[in-house]
Amino acid sequence: MKTKLTEISLNHPGKVITLALLITAFFLFQFPSVVIDTDPENMLPADEQVRVDDRKAKEDFDLYDFIVLGINSQESGFTPELLNKLTEITAEIEDIEGVISDDIIAPSVVDDISQGANGSIIIKPLVGDSVRSQKEADEILFRISQNKLLRGKLASPNGDLISIFIPIESKDLSHRISEQLKLIAENYGIGEDVFIAGLPVAEDSFGKEMFIQMGLSAPVAMLFIFVLMLIFFKKAKLVVAPLIISMMTVIWTMGLLIVTGNTVHIMSSMIPIFLIPISVLDSIHILSEFHDNLKKQSSKDLIITETISELFVPMLYTSLTTAVGFLSLSLTPIPPVQVFGMFVAVGVLFAWALSITVIPALLKLISTDSLKKFSELDEDKYLLNRVMKKLKQVSVSYGKVVIVLALFVIAVSAYGLNLIIVNDNPVKWFKESHPIRIADKIMNQRLAGTYINFLTLDGMKDDIFKSPEAAKYVEKLQEMIEQDDYVGATTSYADIVKKVRFELFEADSAKASLPDSRDEIAQLLFLFEMSGGDADDLYKLVTQEFDKANIWIQLKKGDNQIVSASVDRINKFIEDNPPPVPMEIRWAGLPYINVVWQDKMVSGMKDALSGSFLVVFIMMVILFRSFKWGVVSLLPLSLTILSIYAFIGFIGKPYDMPVAILSSLTLGLSVDFAIHFIQRLRKLFKEKESFNEAFDEVFKNTGKAIGRNVVVIAIGFIPMLFSSLSPYVTVGTFFLAIMLVSGLTTMVLLPSIVYTFQNLFYEKKNA
Repeated sequence: MKTKLTEISLNHPGKVITLALLITAFFLFQFPSVVIDTDPENMLPADEQVRVDDRKAKEDFDLYDFIVLGINSQESGFTPELLNKLTEITAEIEDIEGVISDDIIAPSVVDDISQGANGSIIIKPLVGDSVRSQKEADEILFRISQNKLLRGKLASPNGDLISIFIPIESKDLSHRISEQLKLIAENYGIGEDVFIAGLPVAEDSFGKEMFIQMGLSAPVAMLFIFVLMLIFFKKAKLVVAPLIISMMTVIWTMGLLIVTGNTVHIMSSMIPIFLIPISVLDSIHILSEFHDNLKKQSSKDLIITETISELFVPMLYTSLTTAVGFLSLSLTPIPPVQVFGMFVAVGVLFAWALSITVIPALLKLISTDSLKKFSELDEDKYLLNRVMKKLKQVSVSYGKVVIVLALFVIAVSAYGLNLIIVNDNPVKWFKESHPIRIADKIMNQRLAGTYINFLTLDGMKDDIFKSPEAAKYVEKLQEMIEQDDYVGATTSYADIVKKVRFELFEADSAKASLPDSRDEIAQLLFLFEMSGGDADDLYKLVTQEFDKANIWIQLKKGDNQIVSASVDRINKFIEDNPPPVPMEIRWAGLPYINVVWQDKMVSGMKDALSGSFLVVFIMMVILFRSFKWGVVSLLPLSLTILSIYAFIGFIGKPYDMPVAILSSLTLGLSVDFAIHFIQRLRKLFKEKESFNEAFDEVFKNTGKAIGRNVVVIAIGFIPMLFSSLSPYVTVGTFFLAIMLVSGLTTMVLLPSIVYTFQNLFYEKKNA
């Protein structure tokens, strides 16, 4: 098989290339049918319990996800003019398609509970048709501060930030609605003073911007790779070949993903970024080997056949190990991650197949004169050649020092791994300078919080939450929850009862408490509805049958660690202080869903990495038919994973989604170099029967190919470091780190071990 495919390519180059182009065209025509999904909630299966609970809570209490619009009034102040302008803005927001106009929380539409004449209460909008004086404006701000139902939602304590909570029909409308909100603000001359926050906006906007960044980063990365390869190989005709392979690989993989009915999720949108560097690795090895073989002055067909035959096994195994690394992601309990892993694995195999068929066909069609000039390149004067000589010298002269240093790095890394913090927040997928990050920071400093979780209590019995025991348990839960520094406010139906009672008894603070009588609670709730209170507002906190209650929890930060700590503390309190009556208690809300799927992803990634590591080790033992060589081949991989992840622990970077996914890339790429190095060294020793000659030769050919791969991929993806999206920066940084560390360990540590302990690996040592 090693030569059969090559023979077909050489005998029928036009047909092979035409077939590849036809397949490419077929998959390319699938692109218009793409279905894009930017919802991180779909990281979990639809029947996952947390999603079921979230849907149930939204159905029971008629809840929606919120976009939060903030207007910075720091300079103008809480004025009548600004409030009147806000009323007009709210009216325009109500007309935006996808906004649930009846549920908007804004000063002009939200109800306020106040005293009426003769022992009555009045429920009416907080802001009337217009605010005529500063005194009225000050009174409105005072009313907000005195009403627990409104405090922290509508305005900051001193009125320097006014907000509108905008419920939306679906999260995938968030980006479009936020853009319309910006236009409205600009039309009113306050565009620079407007902030837009909320997890729906962050998640949907990230999805939209990610596709834009992918459209920019991928071509720029490919351009960088082209330039670097041109520097190495000097011949544009030859350099174009790997780029053709890369483009075909991406088109085939994404086309297959689409034609098989998979949506392009946030994860799968990154497939091209991963495949572009991986797909050129084999091509670089082929061109490097081809250049060396050209110097033998044999026929072109024989040189191409010899090149592919020489590299067939190591390229096959490097492709398989890389595929295994990504295929391991299919073991995670996260559907989009499974799809990502499977299709990157398929793409890696596509790249291998194209490399051993299309590259020979293209080389066959290149003129002999061009190839002759290519063979005459004097690489001795190149920096890379000098670097390889230095690396060989280090391995020979300081091999034991390198080994000791590697052991020290492993020891230090073991400590660093314990410092890794698992944490994520979709808002932090943007750089700190991004408007979404700025809005999130400012609004959560001044408001009660834009991250909303829901704690639902199912009493499983009608009217149970009219009982004083149940109501006071809800109040007790709120008091405990609000002790958390990251909780800005909680809201429940108990707050409505207390507010009505407070106003009913002429603002007597002693009466702002829950009554001890079931009948009085029922009467206060009835009075709320009869006095003009919006029943829909009440039923977002308690069901009409009063068998279920809902506590809104506003968090100032949405980091997984913070949300998890808050949830764990509340769950522990409930465990230690069980409800007075039987209740089923469940969690809902985007922050909680994010915690669940990311916890599953991290635990799944650990299992997947461990499993694939074992599989790769077995593959190495089979490839080299040696347990010793199998162990040695995994040293660059092990040291790369340990050192990079330890570094993450030392610098305090959270172990988030991109970092978790990139572990599979580390496994795939790090072992590739070792396979090529060891395979060639063993073959050379067998041919020359001299360890020193084989050791010297492996640096001249395979070493340079590895070096080229390291430089091309590491530098080629530097443009990603300038992306506005943090995951892209992480991917670019990791590509750089993985290539440099794994390349250095392969070309320094591996030779040092082999040279220092050559008697262990070879029967005799030849001078």
